[in-house]
Amino acid sequence: MPIIEITTLDHPGCELFGTLTEAQLRREYEPGKGIFIAESPKVINVALNSGYTPIALLCEQRHITGDAADIIARCGDIPTYTGSRELLARLTGYTLTRGVLCAMQRPIEPSVEEVCRNASRIVVIDGVVDTTNTGAIFRSAAALGIDAVLLTRNSCDPLNRRAVRVSMGSVFLVPWSWLDDGIEQLHSMGFATAAMALTNNSIPLDHPTLTTEQKLAIIMGTEGEGLPAETISKATYTVRIPMSHNVDSLNVAAAAAVAFWELRDKGKSLF
Repeated sequence: MPIIEITTLDHPGCELFGTLTEAQLRREYEPGKGIFIAESPKVINVALNSGYTPIALLCEQRHITGDAADIIARCGDIPTYTGSRELLARLTGYTLTRGVLCAMQRPIEPSVEEVCRNASRIVVIDGVVDTTNTGAIFRSAAALGIDAVLLTRNSCDPLNRRAVRVSMGSVFLVPWSWLDDGIEQLHSMGFATAAMALTNNSIPLDHPTLTTEQKLAIIMGTEGEGLPAETISKATYTVRIPMSHNVDSLNVAAAAAVAFWELRDKGKSLF
């Protein structure tokens, strides 16, 4: 495990952690589907436990024998770049969480059919571009019994650094893929679809019919414009969360957590 001390921002190899944008990282090692950055020992450990392949580490000097020691040992013979806290903050543009970043190989993305094969409850993230919301939805999905996550192409990349960090590594625990063929593809696989939206035809989240569905896809839209009208019209159900005090809606991440709990497969234990 070579430890490489850097003193400048242009040290070869460090561009993974500072110079390249998220879009460039996704393309950097094609056809291997690019790389992504995981941040903090806890999140990196979740990724390693899930079989993700590390490429390089960036670590503050003081953490090499501290918080990052186990991570460095687990990652084996990959370069570990290190420097002062100030230098690494200038390189990355932010102060490292717990002092360590790991560049990891992106896996080959599974198909929709693969991630949904044995699923009874899935979520579709439609047009959500906020990385914090995406990470939070993944964390709730992992905790509350969602078997798979599908995303439309106009949604945030789940392996965006901030989305990974907010999810606390849950993006590595729940199978996910991109949904390119619309909710018709889900209907063809036997899923009923529940579009979370406020319309005149919306049924309440606790409507008994919803829990009788053996296979259900919960569709969450962006906070600003919500779900597209076409998606709502094609969904099996349009569903609202009952509110009090004249509140009309929740943040999408909070709404997702409520929906996941209420619509979970009651035949599966969460413990």
